[in-house]
Amino acid sequence: WNQWVTLPISYSDLPRDAQLCITIYDCAGPGRQIAIGGTTISLFGKYGVFRQGMLDLRVWPGVEADGSVQSTTPCKVKEACDKEQMHRLAKLTKKRRNGVMNRVDWLDRLAFREIEIINESEKQDSEYLYLTIEFAAVTLEGTPYTIVYYEKDGDEVIQHRSQPDVVTLPDYEILQENLVEAKHHKLARSLRSGGNSRELKPTSTVRDVLNTIIAYPPTTALSTEEQDLIWKFRFYLSNQKKALTKFVKCVNWKVPGEERQALEMLALWAPPDPEDALELLGPAFSHPAVRRYAIGRLNQAHDDDLMLYLLQLVQALKYENFESIKLANQKLGRDNNYMDNNNKLNEKNIKEQPLQLGSGSNGTTNSTAVIRSSLIVEHSTSSESESVCPSSSTSQNHLPHYPMDLASFLINRACRNSTLANYLYWYLSIECENQPDQPKTFKQDTHVREMYLIVMKMFSMALAQGDSVLQKRRAFLTRQKIFIDQLVSLIKMVGRENLNRTRKIDRLRALLADSDTLFKINFSSFEPIPFPLDPEISIKGIIPD
Repeated sequence: WNQWVTLPISYSDLPRDAQLCITIYDCAGPGRQIAIGGTTISLFGKYGVFRQGMLDLRVWPGVEADGSVQSTTPCKVKEACDKEQMHRLAKLTKKRRNGVMNRVDWLDRLAFREIEIINESEKQDSEYLYLTIEFAAVTLEGTPYTIVYYEKDGDEVIQHRSQPDVVTLPDYEILQENLVEAKHHKLARSLRSGGNSRELKPTSTVRDVLNTIIAYPPTTALSTEEQDLIWKFRFYLSNQKKALTKFVKCVNWKVPGEERQALEMLALWAPPDPEDALELLGPAFSHPAVRRYAIGRLNQAHDDDLMLYLLQLVQALKYENFESIKLANQKLGRDNNYMDNNNKLNEKNIKEQPLQLGSGSNGTTNSTAVIRSSLIVEHSTSSESESVCPSSSTSQNHLPHYPMDLASFLINRACRNSTLANYLYWYLSIECENQPDQPKTFKQDTHVREMYLIVMKMFSMALAQGDSVLQKRRAFLTRQKIFIDQLVSLIKMVGRENLNRTRKIDRLRALLADSDTLFKINFSSFEPIPFPLDPEISIKGIIPD
């Protein structure tokens, strides 16, 4: 008591809401103490001025001081301050000390004496405990100073809206079905009266709107009104082959009745051109019947035309049902011994374990028949480059019953044409490659790569199961792969050498001309193989110069 307490912190390190917590303890026996009471006071006033002078703090009995901003043991209570005169006199004393009131020495002495009497009287009459403390005055060379809290840019006024213009509210129906739109969809499609739409004819204005919709590019999304309009006049549009893709876009395949009518319309619609059917193999069309319909139309294309969009068809495999491709591969009843660890065709395993595609123990199923018809291809004695195209008079336009999926279709056509087989093999090889140095944002999905590996395996099995023509075709693909791999290894080896560009070129030419090279192939002279970039050309060596 009656001693100065020095706190181990500088004034400049004090935060604006710093609190001083004081708890009075009493001894309650050996090693025990109890709290007589506690009180809390902020070190800075409401204007950011550090407190000075004598202060009477209210002590809360039986509790320890709470140092939170909203303290439960404040040094003064607003209700008590309004009733007690001592708090009003304390404010006047503070004003006099800060120079707000004029100093009159003889009158001040009388006033302070009277203030002390009033304070003592109220403390004795009050039921509360009080603790009197004194904050030291700050003087420098006899001049009094006041410590004020300062923070850089602390006086900057920030505009804040108490009531913002945009208020976010939870919408619990955002993920639910819109019953009004669902009812409108059913009424607009007239699922219960589909036969009444057969005789509908559009007016000249509506016909112009329909022609505009049909002329939309494939990337244009149709509005709800445009979809309803196409569905309404679907029988009228069934004679226009260009309108089929727009009709398929407006079908809700999750509605059974609408799905049934759409499949019936596929059989009635004018068959589109093969190039127009490519759109039906995109990511927007996942229904298997639609995709098989598109494959049926592509089956009418000539090999030369099919080669123009073969790369797009290989990419469209990503949108196929992976499980159906895996199931088709599993039903072959064969293991993975036809592909080695580097995703290359394994010639040794093919010779040791020839493929035999046939029925299982339970008889020949439809799926096995599909695979058999799509993978086992009998060849005539004509040349390899001669393409075999199905007759356009076949009744495969009703494609809900068309047997092939896209993978089987590509393999089937590749087995009929060596040029298609060449490009299909290399397109699949690129997708099957595992590139660890590729950035994560461009890395291929694991399931997609696995699907391409399965398609490559099925392609290899189809070639291995075929006649001598297919075996020969498979052999030149294997030799192409070996040639490309060895050439890439040679280029990488030269690239790793610490030489300038001219010397690297000379080194590459020397290795290409060296017949005793460490590689498995003599680049200057080898058996003729079709050129991978143009299989119509055969190459038999590299001229280093």
